[in-house]
Amino acid sequence: MKIACMLNAVGVAVLSLSMLSAAGAQQAQQPPASDEQQALETKFAETLSGSTMVGHFTVTGREQQNGLKEEKYTLRQVSKLEGDNWLFQVRIQYGERDLTLPLTLPVKWAGNTPIITVDNLAIPGGGTYTARVLIFGDKYAGTWSGGDHGGHLFGRIEKTPPEDESDETDNDEADGVTDAQ
Repeated sequence: MKIACMLNAVGVAVLSLSMLSAAGAQQAQQPPASDEQQALETKFAETLSGSTMVGHFTVTGREQQNGLKEEKYTLRQVSKLEGDNWLFQVRIQYGERDLTLPLTLPVKWAGNTPIITVDNLAIPGGGTYTARVLIFGDKYAGTWSGGDHGGHLFGRIEKTPPEDESDETDNDEADGVTDAQ
């Protein structure tokens, strides 16, 4: 009889722990409440607006011969539109390319972490790309593909000094950079 009671008590304890564990897992999978999400989105916009993403990209299969390539994304303004869409006023510099244009990009959330999500986005004068770029604190990392090639990208996010932003505008015309705005 004592053994039966002990087994019953153990069974109830295991069932209770299982239910608590399942409830905790379900709670962890739920998206943040709207106030929390709004705070995350505000922080995202503040982090990226007036910032420059400075880093490197690789081309898969060519890492040894090409090494790391520099890239730079100067973000003048990042603002939320509707749904998952955000407007990025950006200057993109990689390889020999230097483009300034507005881009509407979806941003998905993995809990409290934003992921810029691009699917077959045609960039005027720059090609068509698919990418996933995770933003975490003052760093970014992700993967990209452009047709028959792709790779990784990573770097840091730095606030852009005001003189750099004005220099970009002045230098765009002198350098013959096309402004697609």
